[in-house]
Order: sequence, then structure tokens, then C-alpha cells
Amino acid sequence: MSRRLYEYLTPSDAHVSVFESVESDGTKNYGMQGIFVQGDKKNQNGRIYPASEIQKAVESIRGRLAEGETVMGELDHPEELQINLDRVSHIITDIQMVGSDGIGKLKIIETPMGNIAKALMAAGAKLGVSSRGSGNVDDSGHVSDFDCITVDIVAQPSAPDAYPKAIYESLYNMRGGEILMDIARANTHNKKDEKHLIKGVTQLIKELKLR
Repeated sequence: MSRRLYEYLTPSDAHVSVFESVESDGTKNYGMQGIFVQGDKKNQNGRIYPASEIQKAVESIRGRLAEGETVMGELDHPEELQINLDRVSHIITDIQMVGSDGIGKLKIIETPMGNIAKALMAAGAKLGVSSRGSGNVDDSGHVSDFDCITVDIVAQPSAPDAYPKAIYESLYNMRGGEILMDIARANTHNKKDEKHLIKGVTQLIKELKLR
């Protein structure tokens, strides 16, 4: 029976790197690149994705991109597999097969969750990636019929086997969180607002121990 599969990769496991570009007005744009889906290796959940399954997943996403589809991802995993437009933080711009892994690149976009992701990066948070999809898992942990929906941005857990912490809920519930969320929803090209958002997110990083 097919089941939901969420596979977290730490920054060190995924070799994730953050890159940035600067526009003429000084605005910074952020992106991430690294291993998005990993094959032929037992992961933290005890599951193994054969390289053939990763290959099919990569070809599927590449096909969606080639057809002009915008492959969107979220900041934190939702409970469901479908994309929540109000939680989108980035778009996947490229993915290709290298060895047994799917190596991808994503771009942070101007949405509320994208602005929070940018503030996290600017404040020095360690972020990872996590694939979201479905598939079958046998008794030995091998995955078959893997359907990768997208790759989300997640916070680094404090323990290797911990589920990623919920950034959105934690930020909203912290003191002054509603104000920070309002700023994130606005155009944060305003330097004063940017600084206030980064200051608040820095406090969140300390509370969640995301460094």
C-alpha cells in the first residue's frame, strides 16, 4: 500500500549550499543547491531508495519543468502531499541525476514564506531539504513506486532522528510573531522592515537552535 514519504537530508548529508545574487538596488536573492533525493543509501528513517527509483523521480520532475510547469515547494512539510499556495517559499529550477542521487537547484521567491526563508538564511540559520512524496516500502526498507511531489525547505533538527521543527508555527506563536508575519507578507524590500524581520528570525533561531 502506497504511503506518504518524507525524507530529510541534513545540510552535511545533502551538501546543500546557499547562493545569492544582488540586484542593482542592493536586494539579495537567495537559492539553494545540493542533493535533493538520495539513492542506494539507508537514510535516517531506515529506508533505501534504489537508484532506479531516484532516476524515475528525477526524470518526472525534469519532464514537468520541460512542459513549463512551476514545481513549487514549501517552508516546512505540510501534513498532506498537495501544494499549499499560501505556504510556498521556492520553486525548483533544475534537477539532474549524478551517480545515485538527484542533484537540484531551487530559487527562493517573493512570498511570505519565501521572505521568512530569506530572513533565516540572512541570519545564518542552517537549513536542509526534504523530499515529499509517496511510495511502497517493503520489510527491508526498500522503496518502490516512488512518486516525488516536491522538495521542501526544512529546519535542521537538534537530533539526527528528529522530525524537522515547524518554522511557520514557531514564528507565528513567538512573542511579536504576528507582526513578523505581517512584515513577511509585505514587500520586504523596505530595509527597515527587512532588519526587523531578520532580528525576529534571529531570536527564533536561538529558540529553535537552528545554528
